[in-house]
Amino acid sequence: MSDAAADPARLSIDGPIATITLDRPAAFNAINLAIAQRLEQLAAQVEADPTIRVLVLKGEGRAFCAGGDLQTIGAAAEADTITPVVSELLHHYHAFIASLRRMPKIVLASVHGSAAGAGMSLAFAADLCIAAEDARFTPAYAKLGVSPDGGGTVGVVATVGVRRALQIFLAEDNFTAAQAYEWGLVAKIVPASELVAATDSLAARLAQNVPAGIAATKALIHRAPTSSVEDQLAAERDAIINCMHTDEFRAAVKRFTSKGK
Repeated sequence: MSDAAADPARLSIDGPIATITLDRPAAFNAINLAIAQRLEQLAAQVEADPTIRVLVLKGEGRAFCAGGDLQTIGAAAEADTITPVVSELLHHYHAFIASLRRMPKIVLASVHGSAAGAGMSLAFAADLCIAAEDARFTPAYAKLGVSPDGGGTVGVVATVGVRRALQIFLAEDNFTAAQAYEWGLVAKIVPASELVAATDSLAARLAQNVPAGIAATKALIHRAPTSSVEDQLAAERDAIINCMHTDEFRAAVKRFTSKGK
């Protein structure tokens, strides 16, 4: 086993709530190959654990995540090895993002300090985002003359639409938590000193939901924009019937009917 202190990301599990903490504070949690591989591994572990209902993502130190590690990428540019280096980095990082989107759990990003580039993409690829009032979101890609990665065009476009997404990625140097909230990208803003407690509270609230309901709701909502009405209604029918076959549903119905509601 590797020494946990040396791991670039770590996993803790408290009942139905798992937390993945990006842990390269000296590099503002920038994404290099080691952290990308570790995140892929940890997400797979969470995805496979049926007892986990909520996954919280956070960053150690002064920032949530500064994006792709520019030292790694700069060295690759100098050595003319961009294709193999970035392909391998994104192979692992994108497997992590795909797992977040696919897993039948609610993924909550808890953002403080800076979320830039792939770090901003990560905050908004999560199902929900809670942010400190002083958090800053920096697209960063346009300044480098590149296009988004890390699910940036998945989460942002699905939330704000095409025109606002073009504005965010091509016309905004950075934006505040308040702007992100106004655009629907952030569910809740709290003072920085309250972020940990507010994250725990929201995660606990989300974890009260029954796993079957969480899984079906997340899957239905993420597929809705690309489904025909008929297909989506059929999927809704199948999903609710599956949920109704659980003991939790039967118990909930009993509670309601015994109150005379």
